[in-house]
Amino acid sequence: MERTAVRERASELPSEPGVYQFLQYDGDGQRVLYVGKAVDVRARVRSYADPRSQRIRNMVARADAIDFAVTDTETQALLLEANLIKRHRPRYNVRLKDDKSYPLVQLTDHEFPRIEVTRDPAEAATVYGPFTSKRTVETVVKALRETYGVRGCSDHKYANRDRPCLDHDIGLCTAPCTDEIEQAEYVADVEAVERFFEGETGVLADPLRREMERASQQREFERAANLRDRLEAVEAFHGSASEAVRHESDERTVDVLAAAVEGTSATVARLHSEAGKLVERDRHRLDVPEGEGPGAVLAAFVSQYYAERTLPDAILLSDHPERTSDEDAADVTEWLEGEGVDLRVPGAGRESKLVDLALKNARGHHRERDECAALADALGLDSAERIEGFDVSHAHGKSVVGSDVAFVGGDPETGHYRRKKLTDENDDYANMRALIRWRAERAVEGRDDRPDPDLLLIDGGEGQLNAAREALDAVGWDVPAVGLAKAEELVVTPDGTFDWPDDAEHLHLLQRVRDEAHRFAVKYHQTIRDDVSTALDGIDGVGPETRKRLLRRFGSVENVRAAAVGELQEVDGVGSKTAETIARRL
Repeated sequence: MERTAVRERASELPSEPGVYQFLQYDGDGQRVLYVGKAVDVRARVRSYADPRSQRIRNMVARADAIDFAVTDTETQALLLEANLIKRHRPRYNVRLKDDKSYPLVQLTDHEFPRIEVTRDPAEAATVYGPFTSKRTVETVVKALRETYGVRGCSDHKYANRDRPCLDHDIGLCTAPCTDEIEQAEYVADVEAVERFFEGETGVLADPLRREMERASQQREFERAANLRDRLEAVEAFHGSASEAVRHESDERTVDVLAAAVEGTSATVARLHSEAGKLVERDRHRLDVPEGEGPGAVLAAFVSQYYAERTLPDAILLSDHPERTSDEDAADVTEWLEGEGVDLRVPGAGRESKLVDLALKNARGHHRERDECAALADALGLDSAERIEGFDVSHAHGKSVVGSDVAFVGGDPETGHYRRKKLTDENDDYANMRALIRWRAERAVEGRDDRPDPDLLLIDGGEGQLNAAREALDAVGWDVPAVGLAKAEELVVTPDGTFDWPDDAEHLHLLQRVRDEAHRFAVKYHQTIRDDVSTALDGIDGVGPETRKRLLRRFGSVENVRAAAVGELQEVDGVGSKTAETIARRL
């Protein structure tokens, strides 16, 4: 983008807290180059018309557009920035190599909206957050559901019910699935939930307070105490740093962070102290734009690392935190101050010695091999750059499906994901054998447009691995395969079993592949399971949506069969002709 284009775009942006993204368009679609946050989005973006560093000048020159999102507070802007960096992995940001992100709350766009805590909201959902404490958010969401009865169930659980589920019995849901509540009344409850997240605390605090007082008068002291705790969480939710975990002032927990940078990669070493005793050490790898120093790395690490993690009472740093050269250096420090965390860069004494120890950890391990190379060495392979993970999902032998996910360089390659509907059989070994044979035959016959992987990862233990190897041998596809058993996280190979340390990078890589294969298989299984046939299929005028509405209204095909033509016409989308056809066919 030219300077004038940046200035013109900046003039269109709001002077409010928020997040901005520099975007590039190419043959594969839209790519996020850079994500930033600002107290004043317009003023910050305008500064990119004359950036002070060569790195930022290069980024702006490659950008084709600028997008933005407004947030309610500066803290939310900082957390949203961290989420977007983790999701899009922009090349010009410092990026922590983990999969943590801050929780959000979404209300879906269904006819009867669902509320849930999520890290990956739906495109059309109404989303609130992000928040720093998942526990606090879950407490508030449960209180909202108990007060207003908004459903939290999956679409599969919601559809085709003939009686309310357990959530209705325990007071968490008003059961719109079985018409226990009118749509207008349900929508009003959803609007009350929206008002709460938009800042109207009394929508939830007032009912909780009345219920607490009632429980106390009835001498139900345990319930009253529970309601008191919820009320405190609710009343603190919209305050400054409301989502934060607050600590006592005696600094019982301290994190010591030190960064070592070399080129475009960095290592941050973390020492964790409790009651004056060092109880935990770990290290983290980051992707770093060329030219960034330890201060910028630490600033990015702090805002991205403390997602769904309890903040310590104090954080000691090896360098003063800095945002990039174009951003406000106080962003991170102001956020931590709001959270009640004391941030220090010690110059002498015991604290300085702790920082020196963390620096030794960071520098000593900064040149460690990456996780793919470490995995290859651990398994005796030439390479583990490309891994494919496999899992099978079914319900007692019904709706059997298999997943095949691909990871390249430690990251998911979603365009290379594949899935397979398998023959229904209640035999995990036979199902895995069929899945691997399918993949192997496609590879050997040249019908798979993907490159052969360096390693196959089987979700399961020795039995599943043996079944996979039998399929490989039968087809003649010479690719190494290992299994990863969930119970004890043991890596099973043809030559033996490995029990790697919990903090081993190469184990974390296998776990990510295994978990993604499981997620992808379960998602496809749910789709297949939901796609059931009924006597309503094939009736003229009855498509999938009309069928769902009929079953939701009457509960079962038998009840549809027993309904009068006039009752059928009461269902949205069913006219007189269709109603008569349904009655005649059933």
